[in-house]
Amino acid sequence: MTLTQDTAAAVGRPGPRRRRSRRRMLVGAAGLAAALAVWEVAAYAVGDPVTMPTVQETARELWHYLSHPYPQVQGKTLVEDGLISTGRILAGFGLGTAAGLVLGAAMAGVRVIRELADPVIGVMRPLPPIAFIPLLVVWFGIGETSKIALIFFGVLPIVTVATLSALDAVPPELSNASRSLGASPLHTMLHVRLRAAVPGVITGMRIAMGGAWTSIVAAEMIAATGGVGFLILQAGNYLQTPLIFSGIAVIAVLGFVFDGLLRLLLRAADPTARR
Repeated sequence: MTLTQDTAAAVGRPGPRRRRSRRRMLVGAAGLAAALAVWEVAAYAVGDPVTMPTVQETARELWHYLSHPYPQVQGKTLVEDGLISTGRILAGFGLGTAAGLVLGAAMAGVRVIRELADPVIGVMRPLPPIAFIPLLVVWFGIGETSKIALIFFGVLPIVTVATLSALDAVPPELSNASRSLGASPLHTMLHVRLRAAVPGVITGMRIAMGGAWTSIVAAEMIAATGGVGFLILQAGNYLQTPLIFSGIAVIAVLGFVFDGLLRLLLRAADPTARR
């Protein structure tokens, strides 16, 4: 076989990374199918659609209310409620991530700021954001501000700690080389240390995203007139179990999509990492 034929054959065969990716997708799909099968068997074993609807009943409910408003709740479709929750997530997560990046970088670059902020972040990090819901409602009411603030305060300490840890893990040789070439401390932080710390920061963002969805759904169940959390709570009041599962499915899909986008960002920032 000639060199050209060898090259063509190599191009025609999927590489090891592509084969691993395909295998992971197949195994993941098999896991989801097994979970759905267990759900279906459990539903038939229980025999009560209010307690445990079947997969088919839930799928029909989900498909119907994607485009039809639920009259007994608040007159919105699942898509509209999903967009409401997504908007709150994007606003709170974006603000919390930006603030966490700035604060983490400042703590890594200025010792005084680190000594001042470290105890505050250490106290905030273990606190569940859900505990602040009544206080935020008193301060900001049940409008959008309280939901965005809740997500902000939940995301801020996680991204701050992730940024600080990632910056501390950057080899000092990189900073020393930059400074020896005449770069200022600010230039070194922005163009050397932060760029090297991006994979660790994105990992922290992925962790914070999961907490953001937990916080917003809880907030929508307590103080909201729209959103997937509000829909799930109201559906539970009317014993519409298939709609509850439909709302949970919407949250799962949205969370999976956001995590997938962050995974792609992480892969772009660190192509050698296995994802």
